[in-house]
Amino acid sequence: MICGRISLCVNTEILEEYEEKISEKATPDIAHNVVEAIARLSTTKYQESYIHFELIEQDLDDNKFVDCAIASNAEYIVTNDSHFSVLKSIPWPKVLVTSIQEFLKQIS
Repeated sequence: MICGRISLCVNTEILEEYEEKISEKATPDIAHNVVEAIARLSTTKYQESYIHFELIEQDLDDNKFVDCAIASNAEYIVTNDSHFSVLKSIPWPKVLVTSIQEFLKQIS
């Protein structure tokens, strides 16, 4: 069981991708409002990434999430994206990856 506070670590690049993905399913105004709400949550941690490790080669766009997690000293990246599985074999910087289903089990 995960104890303590759960935070969503983001930066400008991540929020822009969220807005882009949400606008594929909804209107641009809705996407913008959802991202604004995410950014304003008290549990959202804004963290710029000044070092780019480029650990994921299959989808370079995914590296923004890894870099943000490292900069934030995040405990996990929660994703079902198979590109992140390469992180399991990288000894440093260590970034733990867990599936959405496993994370939900840990917090319930």
